Amino acid sequence: MIVKWQRLVLILFLFVAGFQYTRASEVKKTRPNIIVVLCDDLGYGDIACFGHPVIQTPHLDQFAKEGMKLTNCYAAAANCSPSRTGLMTGRTPHRVGVHNWIPHDSTMHVRKKEITVATLLRQSGYATCHVGKWHLNGLFNKPGQPQPPDHGFDYWFSTQNNALPTHENPDNFIRNGKPVGKIEGYASHIVTKEAIGWLREKRDKEKPFFMYVCYHEPHEPINSAQKYKDLYKNSKHPTLANHHGNITQMDAAFGKLMKALDDQKLRDNTIVIFTSDNGPAITRRHPHGSAGPLRDKKGYNYEGGIRVPGIIRYPGKTKAGTVCNTPVSGVDILPTLCEIANVPVPTDRKIDGTSFTPIFSGQKIERKVPLYWQFNASRGKPKVAMRVGDWKILATLTGDQIKPYGDIRETDQKAMKKAELKSFELYHLNADIGETTDRAQSEPERLKKMSAQLRKMYREVRDESPIWSPWKWTHIEGKVIKAYYDAQKEKKKAKSKK
Repeated sequence: MIVKWQRLVLILFLFVAGFQYTRASEVKKTRPNIIVVLCDDLGYGDIACFGHPVIQTPHLDQFAKEGMKLTNCYAAAANCSPSRTGLMTGRTPHRVGVHNWIPHDSTMHVRKKEITVATLLRQSGYATCHVGKWHLNGLFNKPGQPQPPDHGFDYWFSTQNNALPTHENPDNFIRNGKPVGKIEGYASHIVTKEAIGWLREKRDKEKPFFMYVCYHEPHEPINSAQKYKDLYKNSKHPTLANHHGNITQMDAAFGKLMKALDDQKLRDNTIVIFTSDNGPAITRRHPHGSAGPLRDKKGYNYEGGIRVPGIIRYPGKTKAGTVCNTPVSGVDILPTLCEIANVPVPTDRKIDGTSFTPIFSGQKIERKVPLYWQFNASRGKPKVAMRVGDWKILATLTGDQIKPYGDIRETDQKAMKKAELKSFELYHLNADIGETTDRAQSEPERLKKMSAQLRKMYREVRDESPIWSPWKWTHIEGKVIKAYYDAQKEKKKAKSKK
């Protein structure tokens, strides 16, 4: 009798194991691999195939020739953490509670109750990997807040925010919960090397994969290899070569990643999406980023802060060398990848994004939720924006200006919950890409309709957004970066005295 039961158990085990193996094999055959590449502070006009006259990006230029270029590609927000939040959750970041960038040890984070695209793909059978900048929590690799595995990643090689002390020889990467220490090289190539290593040796090759590659370039503190700086050595500005070289350096890393796909014969079954988290920073040290013809920069709700480069290569779906003018956003990534991977989109919460798969065949996107941006701490007057068709409306808010720094103040939290839309600007983007002519006065009926629509969505998002406990910014990164730049100044002084 015991022998019969043992045989039965063995037969059941083999049946289940065989079923799981068959299912995994079928999943691998029928669903594509997915790579999302996200740059940091790369402006709309910062690469050659989007019009930069000087910066060399040969690998991205080739990638655009092989895929589809998105001329109306938007980040989910005008700065880093909110933008990444929208991309991961498919929800406008203010709704999730990520109102601003997240410094080290901040109480603000993407809560565990949020569902990310990585979680959905992993649950459906994908192997998942994150490499590069994370920036979805303050307590990075510490107890108390969700870490990359809690948001869907099997494997992670990440930094909380920037590669520190600079892109050269960073020492703050964490691999699967363990500090790596100082790594020789430059951030984009370090990240790419890790990504390629995972593709070749560490992933479960019986599963399709989702890889989220987050380059730090060209975010401060910028540092580039001499061979890339030498490409721009004739510049009159002392820091331009470092900035432009940084983008070319990232482009070279991206080229290595694409070559690895070819070497492993993965190209034909892999969709690759390339984009940026927001517009150019144009900082005091490196005021060289470009938004092209767009108005303003990172941190603003005008086009220069939110419209970014976008390129997709999906063999068999996107036609080589095509250009798409249909607006798409970072919040569209989750529903798009879910549709591609045959994964149900969550129905227990508001998903603001819409699948943009129709653009692959030249069709229109039917949006139920308009494109929407909110940044209460924006340095510009408009804090909220919405696009419907070719028209864009922006609005200021009542109440005091919220400081664009890292502190979380109780007064600011209360102010965000009380603020209402105040004054409006209206632009026709198809005719006025630079947002130079406000049509609020000349289009009263359109303004009335769009302002009512914006007010409704704004209140819905505001009311859902959580309140965070007060927290004082510790300036951890700022101190590290300042120490680095101070050391560089001392080296220059010493060198000049010789």
